[in-house]
Amino acid sequence: MTRYQAIQQTLRIKPFRWLITGVAGFIGSNLLEALLKLNQDVVGLDNFSTGYQHNLDQVKAAVDPAVWANFTFHQGDIRSLKDCQKACENIDFVLHHAALGSVPRSIEDPIQTNESNISGFINMLVASRDANIKRFVYAASSSTYGDHPDLPKIESIIGRPLSPYAVTKYVNELYADVFARCYGIQSIGLRYFNIFGPRQDPNGAYAAVIPQWIAALIQNKMLRINGDGETSRDFCFVENVIQANLLSALTEEPPAVNQVYNIALNERTSLNQLYSMMRKLLINKFPHLQNHQPTYVDFRQGDVRHSQADISKAINLLGYAPTHRIGKGLEEAMNWYIENLS
Repeated sequence: MTRYQAIQQTLRIKPFRWLITGVAGFIGSNLLEALLKLNQDVVGLDNFSTGYQHNLDQVKAAVDPAVWANFTFHQGDIRSLKDCQKACENIDFVLHHAALGSVPRSIEDPIQTNESNISGFINMLVASRDANIKRFVYAASSSTYGDHPDLPKIESIIGRPLSPYAVTKYVNELYADVFARCYGIQSIGLRYFNIFGPRQDPNGAYAAVIPQWIAALIQNKMLRINGDGETSRDFCFVENVIQANLLSALTEEPPAVNQVYNIALNERTSLNQLYSMMRKLLINKFPHLQNHQPTYVDFRQGDVRHSQADISKAINLLGYAPTHRIGKGLEEAMNWYIENLS
């Protein structure tokens, strides 16, 4: 039995009370569904700036009505300390995923990014400290590696940030470390590498590449690849993220706490390879893809050329064991994409 399987078994018979910030978002709603299916009590906080009611509606449809009754939703904003304090009442574990993502958005509007990702983060730390939560698990980011050229990325070696977003996510790590030293808060940061899966928003200027491209392929629209297509990323299916969050919250190994971990696969997939994989999975249902070709445009400001994670630290300290490589993840998510993006 893996450590993750053991934790799932424990949770099925021992309910805790969890807070998920950003619960109506892509990762937050997937965490909500997983915890409810494990018979956990969950509180959610979201202001719907990047999350959606339909994500919560899909979770509701996916779980038993009696299980859905274990979910309490607060519409609020992490930039309000009062909202954070209310949400943290009687909470055991915080899974903090509320933030303004996207490198391009942060370049266009660094003030809003700073307010949500830094001021909001401190509010959540203070509220968690005052509520005596057991552990604070938060979404860190691979953008923290900045311009450091080495591959794969190792947690202890970072470069200079390439965007305001990257600055905010690194500052989160610094604040979490300081709050551990000053107030004894147990925290774990998870540096996500290009997460994908059901409920990821395909719309808008800041949409992630996988849902955006699948929507373009299904709808036979122009698909733009930044640069020459040889830019590579360590794409990670959301099921691996759920595992990492639960392992982080429930680990009883002291050396594993107050750490930051890469959450990915230690693999590189180029944008050209990604396009080919998605086209192959869709072509039988959408014959128009026989003639579809991508359009290559300029490189995007603030992007790194290649990204790949060393995940040995998470494997050794948390017991992290990814269950989904990129191909399996795309296959499992494709029905959702087809149903929701057609």
